[in-house]
Amino acid sequence: MKQHTLKRSYEFKGKGLHTGAPAIMTISPAADNYGIRFQRSDLGGDAIVRAVASNVADVSFNTSLEENGVKVLLVEHVLSALAGLGVDNALVTLDNLEVPVLDGSARPYVEAIGPDGLQEQLSERHFIEVTEAFTYQDDRSDAWVRVEPCERFEARLTIDFNSPVVGVQTCDFDPSVDYSTQIAPCRTFCFFSQLEQLAAAGLVKGGDMDNAIVIVDRDVDTASVERVAKLFNAPGIEVRQGYLSNVDLHFDNECARHKMLDLLGDFSLLGVPLKARITAMKTGHRINTTVAKLILKQLTQEPL
Repeated sequence: MKQHTLKRSYEFKGKGLHTGAPAIMTISPAADNYGIRFQRSDLGGDAIVRAVASNVADVSFNTSLEENGVKVLLVEHVLSALAGLGVDNALVTLDNLEVPVLDGSARPYVEAIGPDGLQEQLSERHFIEVTEAFTYQDDRSDAWVRVEPCERFEARLTIDFNSPVVGVQTCDFDPSVDYSTQIAPCRTFCFFSQLEQLAAAGLVKGGDMDNAIVIVDRDVDTASVERVAKLFNAPGIEVRQGYLSNVDLHFDNECARHKMLDLLGDFSLLGVPLKARITAMKTGHRINTTVAKLILKQLTQEPL
């Protein structure tokens, strides 16, 4: 199987979810064996960050990368889209710190790139193959990930936030699943109880009612809803069937599907596609990127 890149460049404009800063991002074709790299054009042509697990800098509410003092925030959605489409090599040029959140999913990327298809390249695609099964248990929670040898990439994840609204949700992914229609449209989500806390911490400055699903899993009064509506400039929202009324779910398990979107983006930081079976419980950016590093460590035959 050959490597693939884009046929042309694509531009996306929006604001950062956490910084709120406007950003213009361009995804361009790249040469064989280039991998995925981010370039901070606001810092100069040499401000490059490779999308590899060793460059993971922070996993608080997003996956951020840093290399040689150059940092990029919220990379997981665009990385997921490139992985889901089968892009091996691309340059992502960004004129600010944070990738624009767009609608909170990967759909804008696949809708732009998908119709054009990809450019086949001369070099063969490389894979990482897991040789020994292992399970990683998160030391701060009851989250865990099981990694097993497999002839292809397969993943099954389960989420459980102890929420009567979300419930326990699962999502499966393998090559038979159409990423563009089944995973890419699924938006990021948060709980109503987190919103004011996140805002007070200086985060979600770019959050609005168009780029996130807000889950209301406890009784809230009208005043609380009005405060959040004012915070995110969304007058008239109300609680409807456990969610703020700004959105309708694309799937009953959209939250689990978005977690799969994130997982695919985080595991793309291996640098090349993975052949393994992943089973994950209560997955998140921290455990995803930790397990990716452990897979790379296994390849060096160092003790896990």
